[in-house]
Amino acid sequence: MIERRLAIIIAGLTVFFTSAVLWNVFAPSTRRPSRAAPVDSTSVVVARADTVAAPGRGTGDGTVSQGGQSPAPLAPPVSAGTSGPSYMELLARSETRRRIRASAGYTYLNEVVAQSEDSMLHRWDNRIFSPVKVYLGPGTAANFQTGFLDAVRSAFQRWQEVGVPVRFNLDADSTSAEVRFRWRLQFEIQRTGQTDLSWDQDGHLVSGVVTLATFDPAGRPLAGDDVRVVALHEIGHLIGLDHSSDSTDIMFAMTKVRDLSPRDIASALLLYQLPPGSLR
Repeated sequence: MIERRLAIIIAGLTVFFTSAVLWNVFAPSTRRPSRAAPVDSTSVVVARADTVAAPGRGTGDGTVSQGGQSPAPLAPPVSAGTSGPSYMELLARSETRRRIRASAGYTYLNEVVAQSEDSMLHRWDNRIFSPVKVYLGPGTAANFQTGFLDAVRSAFQRWQEVGVPVRFNLDADSTSAEVRFRWRLQFEIQRTGQTDLSWDQDGHLVSGVVTLATFDPAGRPLAGDDVRVVALHEIGHLIGLDHSSDSTDIMFAMTKVRDLSPRDIASALLLYQLPPGSLR
């Protein structure tokens, strides 16, 4: 009896173990996935769609998010500032204004600055050893005389005699010239000459056109000495001067004198002692 029970138990255990082995072989897998590698949570907040930034550098609105935390504001970028004049430049301009004010008794540079639309001094720079090239050609207007060319040369010579530190080469050709003289019959308004200048952003003169008439506004033909006087006035503009309010100056708008005045000379000499450019 005991032997029979023992055989039944052994048979039962055999069936159990056999069933367990078969289940382990044929049952579907329930393996857990392995843990993923940690992901770097550093990110960059970009405010503009067209802005690309390197990792860890804020752009656009200047915020960076790190480690999943709320974005923290960065220190504002250092501004490069505007390209305005330096302290030394402002100091130099102040000194220039002081010298112009102090010269009011014997020059009219204060009037020149007042008439300037850009509050600048305009003049040629470093043209002693590199003279300004001038084309002084003949004209075809009625009453033009070859002696007019000599009259213009005499006017240039007069300005040079008083010590204005700029030289002019009056033998330049029309192609290379920086200044050109033109001749016309008459102006429609009350003038016998006109000077048009151009300059760079620092006030350095770079080119000019001087136009002289052969008849005055009343229709009277001009003589050689008349052209010389007109040229004296226009060359004053050419070197950087504007009109004077004193009728005893050659730079008076309606010229009444025949030669340079002491104020004309002093104004030109002081102009070339001062730096060109803005006085603001």
